[in-house]
Amino acid sequence: MLPTPRPAAPPSLSLVPPSTRQVNPNRAEVHRIVIVGGGAGGLELATRLGRAFRRHGQAQVVLIDRALKHLWKPLLHEVAAGSLDMANNEVDYLAHARRHHFQYQLGEVDGLDRQGRQVWLAPLLDDEGKLIAPRRAMPYDTLVLAMGSRVNDFGIAGVKEHALPLNTPDDARQFHQRLFWACVRAESDASAHVDIAIIGAGATGVELATELRSTLRDYAQYAWSGQALDQRVRITLIEAGPRILGALPDKLAATALAELQEQGITVLTNQRVNEVTETGVVCPGGRFVPAQLVVWAAGIKGPELIKSLAGLESTKGHQLVVRPSLQTTLDDRVFAMGDCASCTLPDRERPVPPLAQAAQQQARFLASSLRRVAAGRAPLDRFQFRDRGSVISLGHDNAAGSIVGVLTGRRFAIQGLFAKLTYWLLYRRYLAALHGVLRMVLTTAGDWLVRTGHRRVKLH
Repeated sequence: MLPTPRPAAPPSLSLVPPSTRQVNPNRAEVHRIVIVGGGAGGLELATRLGRAFRRHGQAQVVLIDRALKHLWKPLLHEVAAGSLDMANNEVDYLAHARRHHFQYQLGEVDGLDRQGRQVWLAPLLDDEGKLIAPRRAMPYDTLVLAMGSRVNDFGIAGVKEHALPLNTPDDARQFHQRLFWACVRAESDASAHVDIAIIGAGATGVELATELRSTLRDYAQYAWSGQALDQRVRITLIEAGPRILGALPDKLAATALAELQEQGITVLTNQRVNEVTETGVVCPGGRFVPAQLVVWAAGIKGPELIKSLAGLESTKGHQLVVRPSLQTTLDDRVFAMGDCASCTLPDRERPVPPLAQAAQQQARFLASSLRRVAAGRAPLDRFQFRDRGSVISLGHDNAAGSIVGVLTGRRFAIQGLFAKLTYWLLYRRYLAALHGVLRMVLTTAGDWLVRTGHRRVKLH
């Protein structure tokens, strides 16, 4: 079932100059697609639709996000460790929207009026708390919710107060600043140690631990005291399950565990966390893991807002339940994708996993489906998730994973430099989807020149 056109609506606040807005002079009204969330999936979807509708003029595309810039989430562990300069890898939403012919709205959605076909944006405030724009409505014909995920602390005492999440660029930046000052303190005291506890040994926790170890070796080259600071930084990875990387194949987990142990990273499995304190982590049986820095990487859930989104069906984990078309179960005009969506396909027992590759596949799928919606064509296709495998970074020059053969469908284990190259190519593929192949190549060349001319580790 396809949505019918909405009634005419008043204009809303836009950060995009009127000259860049998409208007077809031959039609009295243009179908408006509003995308909430500029993560990997939402931004790619807006980009693809903007390009498509520029040629055909069937719809206007609006992307809403509370941030001004986008960073590919799998890079957060590198920003946190200090091995990646965020400024060289961010995408400015406003500039990107102008280049790819969609509108960008700065704001955060705080309500949904399905009957009136509009989302409500919370009042926009500046850094001093002064009002920039009041609460306002954004009308839509088709709505796509791509709001990502939030940290799930499971109600464990002390997590909010004493542990740092790693879910946004601001989180990564904050951790890096604290890491830097902890290392500076240790530099002035030859007997001091820097203890880091990472709770959760999924992909985020494992990648952060190994990236920290690699970066600290680089940092030691710049240490003014000449001491082996990297040897005095102790990293502990705490996992509640029986093994690390519980969602990935056993062989990949075993390879990663061996690498962690070789790098001197302590791995504790079957260790639930009872409490996080100012000085460390309390585990069952009175076990205490001392730590000046604690990172919480143990779970995610959908945004709290989803529970109150105009009665749409959701899960206990605050994900919107969607059909294989990615339409919500109670409203054909509202779609959901990525981490905030729970989509169980007909041939699967479990929902599509909250992975970057799933969000990007959904973006490509919806880019096609929403062109059909705008043109009034039915029915919509069903989304099909194809698991392409997983690759885990294990430091600057190492990685491990398994990839699925396109022709055979079999999994192949990869490790070392080839796996690292595969990991690197995944990001380049994403950049090509956003910017086009030529711009991706030029960006890659520029990034290489910057890295060869500057220090490898960010020191502040």
